[in-house]
Amino acid sequence: MFDSQLLLVTAAFLLAGFVKGALGLGLPTVSMGLLAVSMPPAQAIAIVIVPAIVTNIWQTFGGPYLRDILRRLWPLLIGTAAGIWLNAGALTGPYARYTTIALGLLLAVNAIIGLYKFSFTVAPRNEKWVGGIVGLITGLISAATGVQVVPSVPYLQAIGMEKEELIQALGVFFTVATLALGFNLTSAGLLSAATALPGAIAMAASFAGMFIGQAVRTRLQPDVFRRWFQIGMIVLGLYLASNALAELVS
Repeated sequence: MFDSQLLLVTAAFLLAGFVKGALGLGLPTVSMGLLAVSMPPAQAIAIVIVPAIVTNIWQTFGGPYLRDILRRLWPLLIGTAAGIWLNAGALTGPYARYTTIALGLLLAVNAIIGLYKFSFTVAPRNEKWVGGIVGLITGLISAATGVQVVPSVPYLQAIGMEKEELIQALGVFFTVATLALGFNLTSAGLLSAATALPGAIAMAASFAGMFIGQAVRTRLQPDVFRRWFQIGMIVLGLYLASNALAELVS
């Protein structure tokens, strides 16, 4: 891996860690989007996976709500793991060349949802079956793109959690999702010694960015920060999709 790519890994994970520290999510989404500019998504996911697992475990145990979260979210968690398992091979199969297009469109759609604050509510009596379906769809998408935010995050926002509980719930969900995705990557041979150095750099940069993000979380204007973050992700997603499509048809 060239020094320029290591520099890209450092910058991408500093920014992704900062977003995660400030908002409670975004590390795989931001880092995947930035890394996919210069490498195939399968290679990017192999670098993203370990820092994502470790930082999410950190977030999982960062609050007092773990038991209640597991009680409420087990259908979502099981559905996500099942979807990732069912779609194993999407990154290396015959449709792998479309992955960057799918990733770019997913980033843009997710950002548009966040920017315009599309929201809905899920009644407590419906949480279990809706959560299972949402998890299955999220897992299928995650296995192909490495991103687990659609439709899981809108669902988590719809079931009525307090802010700090939601942040911890995001950690629990992303921990399970990234561990399941890690098994897929290991089975496909995508995790290897070649990813060790960039993975270590990504880990250090993630934690540095996350600590900074957590330190300034209370000083940020969250709505303003979130708005510009979503706009940036729309631009990045459309760039990735259009660039990949142009290469595909050329």
